[in-house]
Amino acid sequence: MSNYSSESELLRAEIAAAAARMIAEDGADYGTAKRKAVKQVLGNAKVRGDVMPDNAQIENEVRIYNELFFGDTQPARLMALRRLALRLMEELASFSPYLTGAVLNGTAGEHSDIHLQLFTDSAKDVEIFLLNKNVDFEVSERSHFNGRGDPVETISFMWKNEGIHLAIYATDDVRGAVRTASSGKVERADLNTLRILIQEAENK
Repeated sequence: MSNYSSESELLRAEIAAAAARMIAEDGADYGTAKRKAVKQVLGNAKVRGDVMPDNAQIENEVRIYNELFFGDTQPARLMALRRLALRLMEELASFSPYLTGAVLNGTAGEHSDIHLQLFTDSAKDVEIFLLNKNVDFEVSERSHFNGRGDPVETISFMWKNEGIHLAIYATDDVRGAVRTASSGKVERADLNTLRILIQEAENK
């Protein structure tokens, strides 16, 4: 292994660890945490592509950080968020909800929000549903999970004192919704999958 490779790997690990700390402690999103971590580690130096950690490496560092510093509280927090996500998904069952993000992958902490993907032919139907429940929400946009096409509507609100984000996709997009990451982990979970996750954790 060359020194160059070793130095790159060392910097990549340092950036990943710094980003993970910001995610676990402050609830920063991965993109923001990565940018701030690069600045923290490298200052204003030009960033080589080979020193940038991917999200999988950062996610792994978040797990390690949680175990080290929040081992006594994080598992209960994660379970509470998963149970709340399940309740919300049951309410939104007619819109084919899928859980994604930190609450699914197990890295959710004190500052984590619940992220769901819904699949429906009309985002307005979701808005009307929430209005009928007296939910005060904000609407924004995010990029499509496939990286192509028009951005999708995202509805954000507070529910049971937790931040909720609903990304609204077309019904046909559901075919691409359940995919497995290169690590073998499921990136999105429907109601039944989440129920099993909760049940498995309860039986440990």
